[in-house]
Amino acid sequence: MFKSLYQWTLSLAESPRATWALAAIAFAESSFFPIPPDVVLVPMALAKPQRALFYAGICTVASVFGGMLGYAIGALLFDTVGQWLISIYHLQDKATDLQAQFEKIGWAVILVKGLTPIPFKLVTIVCGLAKYNFPLFVGLSIVTRGARFFLIAGILNKFGEPIRAALERYFAIFLGIILIAVVGGFWLATRMF
Repeated sequence: MFKSLYQWTLSLAESPRATWALAAIAFAESSFFPIPPDVVLVPMALAKPQRALFYAGICTVASVFGGMLGYAIGALLFDTVGQWLISIYHLQDKATDLQAQFEKIGWAVILVKGLTPIPFKLVTIVCGLAKYNFPLFVGLSIVTRGARFFLIAGILNKFGEPIRAALERYFAIFLGIILIAVVGGFWLATRMF
């Protein structure tokens, strides 16, 4: 079952619309969507390792623009959309703590949390709520999201074939790791802020 799911994922990654899907997921993940773009980036980079860095660039740009939407949600729509999104993830209490952290070390929070599986949407929304310096927010988002996606793409570009072979054997484990990372990221978000 997992072998056919893996082959289906690779075939989707090779489709002409895959780049648009990657951009859409990266954009949405930074503002409201729970699934990280890595689940699309990895198969696409494995299907075409020579384009892995291009895909990382797409992820970075789309993620930063999605982060700007998250910022706008926090700055302009927190009482409606922002509260609703944060309540979906059960992070209401943590948003206040995160806002206090931004007043002291906002730059470090953005850099660290942008690299981790902790939902970046929480960071972007709270940045807007805290009225964090917008140009600095955008610059730090470019650095942290770019570092994350280009690190993944660089590894897949250099070691694509061995990783692809391992994934063909252990795709179920890979899916489990992704699921653990997503769930773990949300769990960490409720504990660490």
